This record gives sequence, structure tokens and C-alpha cells, in this order.
Amino acid sequence: MKKMLAFGLCLFSVFSFSQDITGDWFGNLNVMGTQLGITFTLNQNDSKYFGSMSVPQQQAYNIPLTKVTFQNNQLNLGFEPAGISYSGNWNEDQTFIGTFTQNGQRFPMTLSREKTIETKPLRPQEPQEPFPYNIEEVVFPNPKGNFNLAGTLTFPKTKSFPVVVLISGSGPQNRDSELFGHKPFWVIADHLTRNGIAVLRIDDRGVGQSGGDPSNATSFDFAQDIEAALTFLKNKPGFKFSKLGLIGHSEGGMIAPIVAANEKSVNFVILLAGPGIPCDELLLEQTLLITKNSNLKDLEIQKTFETNKALYAIAKSNRTENEAQLEMEKWLKEAIQSNLAYATFSENEKKQLIEEQTNSMLSPWFRYFVRYNPDDYLKKLKCPVLALNGSKDLQVAPKSNLNGIQKSLELAGNKKVTVKEYADLNHLFQKCETGRVEEYGTIEETFSREVLQDITQWIKSLTF
Repeated sequence: MKKMLAFGLCLFSVFSFSQDITGDWFGNLNVMGTQLGITFTLNQNDSKYFGSMSVPQQQAYNIPLTKVTFQNNQLNLGFEPAGISYSGNWNEDQTFIGTFTQNGQRFPMTLSREKTIETKPLRPQEPQEPFPYNIEEVVFPNPKGNFNLAGTLTFPKTKSFPVVVLISGSGPQNRDSELFGHKPFWVIADHLTRNGIAVLRIDDRGVGQSGGDPSNATSFDFAQDIEAALTFLKNKPGFKFSKLGLIGHSEGGMIAPIVAANEKSVNFVILLAGPGIPCDELLLEQTLLITKNSNLKDLEIQKTFETNKALYAIAKSNRTENEAQLEMEKWLKEAIQSNLAYATFSENEKKQLIEEQTNSMLSPWFRYFVRYNPDDYLKKLKCPVLALNGSKDLQVAPKSNLNGIQKSLELAGNKKVTVKEYADLNHLFQKCETGRVEEYGTIEETFSREVLQDITQWIKSLTF
């Protein structure tokens, strides 16, 4: 679910009956195994309603609603800039029972006066004090982007040690790569540093304490952020390290080779579920894996595949944005029209969904991504490379991508390559049942201990 941004003016409602609905209303969304609490605060001025929305877990507060209506016992709320709406019916137990919608995705949600108690999921691997190593909050410049990046550097209390920079996957993420209640980068950093390896993990540009605007940035731009991190480490006074490495997860696994191909100071690279085949092919394979794992009928799977194939080809082409948008709209309209899952959607909802999809696939990030061929950079790497993946990864298929990585490196003459596929691990390297995204938040394990140990031993074998 996307973070909700606060902007726009209130559009007041029409008058309803005398039931007092002003004040705070609390609801919970179950989003891919994680409970997301939402608060609506409603007010009334004469015969008109207005209000705001807060999502504390996303640090979003008092977002002005653009729609508040209450008629015939039905409450309708909306925040149009983010494609958010809620419709609920008044129930005799003094609650509203209804549906929360964001950009075509629907979730049942009940609103009540009783504030929901946030239950923190069990995360037994989350690091706890005391920490037998140094922790330093750092800020350093990205001169190419003219902004600062912020992060945390953990390092042993010894005189010299190897150091790695962690590179996050797609989407804006903080230094812990926090998602679904997990903090995988914090877990990785803690484990490595306890074993004598320093780790720098940073907030992505535009996230947390890092500056910069990610909205029009591509993976190549994010590579410049990592280059800035390497420059910071190499020039940090009194900071002595023996070797310098990169660990990239998912998209981070395509950023790491971009950096290492041009930065000769990088001594080793670790790719966690990184791409090894052209990314448009990767996405199509992802489509097949996810749809087949969702128990869809063969015809539905084929239609989805053909539609995505056409859309990716348009995004990958050199068509102008306007030309590409018109072609995409045709494909999406046809796909929505023939899909029974959208039968209950209003024309406005369908239009909104198409607009959301075309904007996403015509963004600079996506067009760069579908044009990216990992071989262009992997074949330039001369340093040791460790490539790992889970057998139940539905987002970056293990066999094709690990084989692609190994083939590119070996054809280029790099014999210092180790690849490994782990049984029953998903895209986040958790032991899982299906590999579906819905499982991520329900699994207590944050990151496989076996993989952590293998990473540690591999680095030590190179640097000690």
C-alpha cells in the first residue's frame, strides 16, 4: 500500500440526519498480513461535514479529506489525490461496516469509536541491546545530486575490518529496509558486525533523514547514491577497513553491479535475489509465477501474460510518452473490460485504475528498469561475486536469474563466482510455504540464519 500524502482542499458534504458522527473513528486494514490502523476525524460546520485522515504507522497525520458525506445511514469518505475512498453503512452497534478502497484495491474495514490497540508482530530476530560494537549515525553528501544522505554505520571495536554497503530493493525504503513489520537490513547489519564486518545502511533518497527527490530517479541515479556512500567511507577520518563490498537485494542487486563496474575500489559483491536476465523478461516470468501461484485459470493467466507483455514492450520502446500512453490505455481498457474482477467497478474507478497503471509504467524508473540488461554490467566485474536466491521466490525467479548471473560472469572470464539456491525461501529470504507476498508479514523470521551465516563465512574467506 502506498504512503498517503497530505495535500488538497476539503470538499464539504451535504447534510444528513441528526445522528452525531463527529469525532474520531478508528479502523484496521489487513494489508498483506500486516494490520494498518487508520483514524478518520470528522467535523461539522452547520449542515456541512469535513474531516481528515491519519495513518500513524506511515507517519501521516491530519490529511484533509476531499469528500465527506453522510446520507441515509451511509458514510462516504474520500481523498482523491491518492485514489482513496471509504464507504460504510451505519450499524446498530454504533459502528460503520464497509469497504476501504485505494486505486482499485478493496479491503473490508469497520469503523468504531474504540481506538484499536496496535499489536506488534513477533520479530525474534530484531536486534536488542547491548551491542558489542560501535554505532554511529552518519550524514554525507551526494555531490552529483546536490543533497545529503543519512544512515547508520556499525563497526567492530577492532583496528581494521571489511566493510559493506547495503543496497535496498525497489520502492522508497529506510535504512532498515523496513516492511511488513520486518527490519531485514538491521538484522543483516547486526549479524555481520557481531562477526567482525562493518556495515553502512542508508535511508533511500527522499526517505527518513535523506534528502533528494526519488520521483523521477532511475536505478542509475540510485547507483550514484551508493557511489557517494563509498566516497564517504574511503574518506572518513580514522576509519580503516581492509576490504570494501556491496550487498544488494532485489533492485539493489542490479544497482550493485552498476556501481562495481565503474568503481574499482569495490573488492566483492553479494547479490541477494538480484536480476540475471533482461528485466522485461524477469517481469514476465514474475507474472507467470505469481498468477500460477494464485490459482487462476489458464485462460486468465494467458490473458494477463499477453497484456503485460504488450505493456512492457511499449514501456521499453522509444515511443514518446503520449504515444505510449495511448497504446497502454487501449490494452488496459480491453483487459479490464474482459475481467470479471472489475465488473463492480464504476467507470470513474476504471479510469482511475488505468491512469494509475500508465503513470507507473511510463515513469522514468520503470522505463529504465524494463530496458536494463544485467549482462551489460555483470560482464565488467572482475571481483568475487556471491549470488543467492530462494527456491520459492516469485518475484525474481531463482533458476533463470542465478544461471544468468553465472553465465555473464563466467563468459567474461570471472572465475570467482559462487551461486546458491536455498530450499523453501521466498524473495525476502524467509522460510515460507508458498512464496506469496501475503505471507511476508505473517512469518516471524526476518532473514534466514543459514543465509546470514553463509554470507559471513564467504566474506571472511575473502578477507581474513
